[in-house]
Order: sequence, then structure tokens, then C-alpha cells
Amino acid sequence: MATQGRGEAGAGGRRKGSTEAGSGSQLCCGLFDMSAHQQGTELDLSWISKIQVNKPAVLRRAEQIQARRPVKKEWQAAWLLKAVTCIDLTTLSGDDTASNVQRLCYKAKYPIREDLLKALNMHDKGITTAAVCVYPARVCDAVKALKAAGCDIPVASVATGFPAGQTHLKTRLEEIRLAVEDGATEIDVVINRTLVLTGQWKALYDEIRQFRKACGEAHLKTILATGELGSLTNVYKASMIAMMAGSDFIKTSTGKETVNATFPVAIVMLRAIRDFFWKTGNKVGFKPAGGIRSAKDSLVWLSLIKEELGDEWMKPELFRIGASTLLADIERQIYHHVTGRYAAYHDLPMS
Repeated sequence: MATQGRGEAGAGGRRKGSTEAGSGSQLCCGLFDMSAHQQGTELDLSWISKIQVNKPAVLRRAEQIQARRPVKKEWQAAWLLKAVTCIDLTTLSGDDTASNVQRLCYKAKYPIREDLLKALNMHDKGITTAAVCVYPARVCDAVKALKAAGCDIPVASVATGFPAGQTHLKTRLEEIRLAVEDGATEIDVVINRTLVLTGQWKALYDEIRQFRKACGEAHLKTILATGELGSLTNVYKASMIAMMAGSDFIKTSTGKETVNATFPVAIVMLRAIRDFFWKTGNKVGFKPAGGIRSAKDSLVWLSLIKEELGDEWMKPELFRIGASTLLADIERQIYHHVTGRYAAYHDLPMS
């Protein structure tokens, strides 16, 4: 992929090195440090105005990453356990209740059956998902369930009129504050897509700055809803504005759009993260979400992160996967690796 102006993102971009995730001891499991915030920068519209994404180059790069041969055997198991530690285990349904949020939290603490982890000699590594993600009204349920389980997994809440973002700004800001008051330590906000489609970059920057302030000590993950932004150039510009405004993560999608996390969009966003890091020294995380359902998908996403941003981003402080059903397929693949057969439905506890 290539962009014109200061945001350079060449078609190669592949980092040298093995596609191996590393041994079990290198997995980032259990508690991790999310205390530091990305403070953002002043708005630089001169940078934004010069960006133009080379779509054919992006599509070629996306084809390359999807054509990679996946890792096998013990290396695949290591990568899949790594993926588990980066999942934001999510329930965002209209019929969510306290009981199914409680089940979700239990699954977040015990994502893989203990006997399977013992067979891999990983039972004492504290493997959990990175966070649980719920609607604002369910934050108290999640906090209570995790406290009862003696677990410090972060609670993330969507906010700001999720998924459309079409409510009054005052309402969106209050939704953030209420979620934080109820115990959410991560807030997944959704932007007003109209501001992107009409090129109102300063207004977008100002809104996200207000989101950042409303979050207080909570981490800010900004959902771009890339399937509704119209072009890859807009995706890059919106990514850059979100990072300038102080987002700790940029996230592809709500999971409710017609088009969610795709590899061309991810490449553009990852190149924006890399450009922002090179310019400012600030590291921003990346979260694909929507449509990531299979263990094979998670391996491709990890490979993309490793090649585009390097090993330093392959940890929950800087990489998350938003998913509700992915964990079940990963556990099935781990079961197959350990036992040599695929699990029946009743063999594995479901979230």
C-alpha cells in the first residue's frame, strides 16, 4: 500500500523473521499493565490533507497475507493460546441478562478447559481473555461477576450511541461517564460517521477529545465503523484523527455493519498506527472486530500484526480481537491438538 504525503505505507511492509509465536513461556497471560494512556497530539490537518491510499497495492498485500500457510502442530497451539489472551470476549445482544453476562465472565476467566492446558503444560500460566465487553447497562453485572470469581479481567463497555453513534453529543458523553462510574475500565466508543463522510476532520477530532476526557482513567478504544466510511483513504484519515485525539486503540467495526473487519481495512489502519508511531513515538493499539469466528482467522490476524508492527504489538496491551464465538472454535482446535480428535458439542463448556 502506498500513501502520498507524510503518511507513507509502502506495498511491501513485511517484517523479517519467523512466523512462530514463540514458546508458551512467552505468552502474555493473566494481568497486564494498561495504566498508561496515549495522550494524543495537536490536530495536524496538513498531514491529513496529503493522504491518498493506493487501493490496488492494499488489495495485493491483503491477498498475500491470506495466502500464507498457517503454522502447524505445537506452534499452532502456541499461537492459538496467544490469540485467547488477546480476545475481548463480547456479548452485545438485545436479550443480554445478568445470568449470561455471568457465564461470559466465567468463560473469560477459564477460556480453555484445565485438562487441555495441563496437557500443554500451560495450566499455571494464568491464561484468561484480555477483557469482557458488554453494553453499558450490563457493566455492573460484569464487574460483580468478575469480583465474585476473584478475577481482575478488565470490563469494557461500548458507548456513545453504539452502534450508530447518532445520538446527541451530550447523551454520548454521559453514557461514557455512567459506564466508568459503574466500573468499566475500557470504553469502546463509536464515531459519528457523518463527520468522516463530509470531511469535518476538526469536528471529529474535537468529539473524540471530549470522549477522551469523559473516559478519565479508563482506556479509550475508538470504533471507526470502517464499512461505512466510503473509502480506504477515509479509513486512514479517520484512524489518524482518532490517534491524534488520544485514542488508546483504534477498532475496525461495531460488528453490526454489513461489512466489518477486513484485511484491506486492517492494513490501512495498521500502516496509520505505524506512521503515527514513527512521527510521535506514541504506540496505539489495534482491535479488529466483527466476523472473526474461526481459529484459522485468528492465526491470520496474528500473522498480520507480527508482519506489519512486529512482536511488540502482539500482546493485549496493543492488540485485541473483538469476538463472541471465536473462543469456542479455538478451544475445539486445542482439544483436537491434545486428543487427536474433534470435540463433540457436550465436550466443551460454552460461554
